[in-house]
Amino acid sequence: MNFVFISPHFPSHFFHFVTALRERGVTVLGIGDAPYESLRPELRDALREYYFVPSLHEEDSLLRAAGYLTWRHGRLQRIDSLNEAWLEVEARLREDFHVPGLQPTDIHRMRSKSGMAQVFQQAGVPHPDLIRVRDAGQVKDFAARVGYPLVLKPDVGVGAANTFKVSHAADVDAALAHPLPTTYVAQPYVRGTIVTYDGIVDRHGAIVFTLSHEYSDGGMETVVERRDISFWSHLEIPPALDVLGRQVVAAFGLRERWFHLEFFRLPDGRFVVLEANLRPPGGFIPDMMNYTCDIDVYRLWARVMTGDPVADFRYTPRYHVCHSARRHGRRYQYTHDEVVKRLGPAFILHRELPPIYHSLLGEEMYLTRHTDLDAMQDAVRFIQATVSRELSAPST
Repeated sequence: MNFVFISPHFPSHFFHFVTALRERGVTVLGIGDAPYESLRPELRDALREYYFVPSLHEEDSLLRAAGYLTWRHGRLQRIDSLNEAWLEVEARLREDFHVPGLQPTDIHRMRSKSGMAQVFQQAGVPHPDLIRVRDAGQVKDFAARVGYPLVLKPDVGVGAANTFKVSHAADVDAALAHPLPTTYVAQPYVRGTIVTYDGIVDRHGAIVFTLSHEYSDGGMETVVERRDISFWSHLEIPPALDVLGRQVVAAFGLRERWFHLEFFRLPDGRFVVLEANLRPPGGFIPDMMNYTCDIDVYRLWARVMTGDPVADFRYTPRYHVCHSARRHGRRYQYTHDEVVKRLGPAFILHRELPPIYHSLLGEEMYLTRHTDLDAMQDAVRFIQATVSRELSAPST
């Protein structure tokens, strides 16, 4: 199998997907905007060939790259990046080179929020009302029907970028005083907790792995108010969430893909779907999954992509694994060394994050692992405690 992997170097941990494919005998061909000599050694060793392009936004360059790799290695069987940013260009390359997978005609309903809403409605999955908007009048008419507050966000967007809340007509006028930079949607502001339904579906449409995570805050609030976010894995998926998650996966007709579905858990315990993402969950969540279940999701995905049997794959969530964010310029009560010392065996990993993650995930993160949810929450409070708060040390 010739597998073209776009941007194999970013995010940094995605090199594991490439090495997992290579282990299964796949010819992995990379296209990226980082010089070859800058790639980590494990990635260079796993790639049969690497084609450098100055920018992954230049589709003509990507088309030439894929054409060159076809000339060199023969027909391409798969093209992917597992990255939200390149979903559209991947689809066009698949169409141009007759490669299986999502095609351009699939992308609108699977990536735009208005397209997703249509799928959710057709599948009978609860979802907040949503309309596409161009001006203040449309937003106000919508508010007259559903009430304030509303959320305005790009129809196609990632990570709560350029998303904001409007609580009355004056907010709408201020927000739309200038033309919108892209197509926007409006929907009611939902008061609830974000929980996810994440996993992998095989080439027959069967879910072979799934796990759920919970966020301390919504993406919009985290970005706008610069909160210190945390998110963690659950040991069990609520039955109602599992039912809705499977309905969404089936409605999109996913094959050989990761999925990352976001739901609101309402105060009364019901779930409503927020959006669907056709990629692995963001940040270091794939690694969190491995630590949660003592498995290797990179190798599992590679088995799915090569059509190898996965019936023998078993997993049991054993730990609550948590990402705790910190932001530069904020005065924390405990130094890094103090955090590591007090966390003890619960500490897994500390990383400085690349700038693209900063608005949502903070400038640095700690991964911790716990058998007890209360202990995990104590650890989060300890890591994120600022000098104005006096907190006890966490248990492990």
